Amino acid sequence: MIADAPNLSRDRKGAVVPVADYRQRIYSSYGSEKMRDWLSREEAGYKRWATACLARLRGWLPARKDAECLDIGCGPGNILYTLRLDGYQNIRGVDRSPQWMDVARKICPHVDCDDVRSYLESYPNSFDLITAFDLVEHFRKDELLELLGLAAQALKPGGTLILQTPNAESPWGSMHRYHDLTHEISFDPHSLGHVLGLAGLSGFEARECGPVVRGGASFLRYLLWKTIWALLAAWNLAEVGSVGSGVYTRVFLAKAVKL
Repeated sequence: MIADAPNLSRDRKGAVVPVADYRQRIYSSYGSEKMRDWLSREEAGYKRWATACLARLRGWLPARKDAECLDIGCGPGNILYTLRLDGYQNIRGVDRSPQWMDVARKICPHVDCDDVRSYLESYPNSFDLITAFDLVEHFRKDELLELLGLAAQALKPGGTLILQTPNAESPWGSMHRYHDLTHEISFDPHSLGHVLGLAGLSGFEARECGPVVRGGASFLRYLLWKTIWALLAAWNLAEVGSVGSGVYTRVFLAKAVKL
């Protein structure tokens, strides 16, 4: 059955033909077409982004700076830069897009161009921390369960998995779900916590990715966001009697731990 063979289709005459690997076509030029700003970003831009990221990750990163850290789907190395900025010494990354390699390796020499699932399979019980920012939404449901299971296997006992992904609970969730052709799925904190539990991880937590106060302008943004948050919570409370997860930003962070 064609329905059971995701890499097969039929042409106009009914003949079975292979489906082109659309992911390979897109990822081969992903950097230059989808994320041009990261390709040209100077260190000051990385540092601003990383400083805000570290504020959002407070309390989630390993206490030991010699912890073994892996960023999967590392792209141009923004998370690798963040970890290096915070003093972590043993960091490495993997991404399937060859365009990112030269950029990411300027930040961390230990970056491989590979499928993340194959890479994880080669490193059982190896990492104290695995990060995956803006990655899990690119996998179909069957692939996602495999990916998260492999990530759990690659963690040491007590190791932490941290994800960032578009938030289906946000009013902007659909925009983030559909603005990238390679996005296959979207999550809210409840559904992501469920799937991480299926992968054998526990201690799920979710956090918003709202404004981080760094000066007068960002403080005003923070106050405005808190006002908007209260209105969204009131909307939920009025409609369903609950504020929901309370995580309303268009992307959110999640953490789970391997026992």
